[in-house]
Amino acid sequence: MSLRFHEIAETNHRILNPFTEQQLTLLGELCRIKPEHRQLDLCSGKGEMLARWSEAYGHSGIGVDISKVFLAAAEARAIELGVNERISYVRANAATYDIERNGFDIASCIGATWIGNGLVGTLKMMRPGLRNENSLLLVGEPFWRDDPPDAAYQAIASGDRSLFVSLPETLARFDDAELELIEMVLANEDSWDRYVAPQWAALSDWLRANADDPDWASIRDMHEASRREYFEFTRRFLGWGVFVLRQR
Repeated sequence: MSLRFHEIAETNHRILNPFTEQQLTLLGELCRIKPEHRQLDLCSGKGEMLARWSEAYGHSGIGVDISKVFLAAAEARAIELGVNERISYVRANAATYDIERNGFDIASCIGATWIGNGLVGTLKMMRPGLRNENSLLLVGEPFWRDDPPDAAYQAIASGDRSLFVSLPETLARFDDAELELIEMVLANEDSWDRYVAPQWAALSDWLRANADDPDWASIRDMHEASRREYFEFTRRFLGWGVFVLRQR
C-alpha cells in the first residue's frame, strides 16, 4: 500500500502497529532500559516508542523514517513529553540508512522488515549497529497463527509463501541467524482490532472531505480492499509480535 494511504489511515494513531499502550509499556520493562542506553529505531513512524521510553527511562535515541507526516508528529510528541534533547529523528529511507557501527544498545525495527527484504535480511542489516553482546535487537514481525489458504497468501503476502512463516518457523529463523530469543510480546485479536478499526473512520473522514483529490479513487479502493482482507484473513490467520533478541 502507498505511503500516503498509511499516513491518512493512521491519522489518529500514536502507535502504528497492532500494539496497545500497555503492551508497549510492558515491552520497555522487559528490555531493562537504562539512562545510558542508546537506541536506533528504523521506520520509527510517529516516534511513540522512542519518546515514551525516553520519558520513562531517560535513554537517548535516533528514529529514522521516510514520512514527513509521521516525522512531524514524532518531533511534536518528543517536545510534548520533554525528551526532544535526548532523541532525534532523521528523514531517510531506512532500507539504505547508514547505521553507525557498534553505536547502539538497542536496535529496533517494528513492523517494517521489508526494509531488508524480509526478517532475515533486516536482522542482518541491524546487527552491526549493536554495541556489545548484551545489546538487544527488537523486531516486530507477523507470523501465521494457523495454516492459511492460498487466498490468504495472495491477499496478505502477494502469494509469497516465504514472506511470513509460523511461530515455530520464526524461532528457527532467529536460530539460523545465531540470535537468541529472550522475550516477546504478542498482539491479540483486541489489539489488532484497535489498530485496524480506527483506520476505517480516519479513511472515511478523509474520503468525505477530499472528493476532489487526485488520489481519491485509489485511496477508496485500498480502504475497501484492506477492510475485506482484515475480515476474511488477517484477523483469523495472521499473528504479530515484537521479539527481543540478542547475539549468541
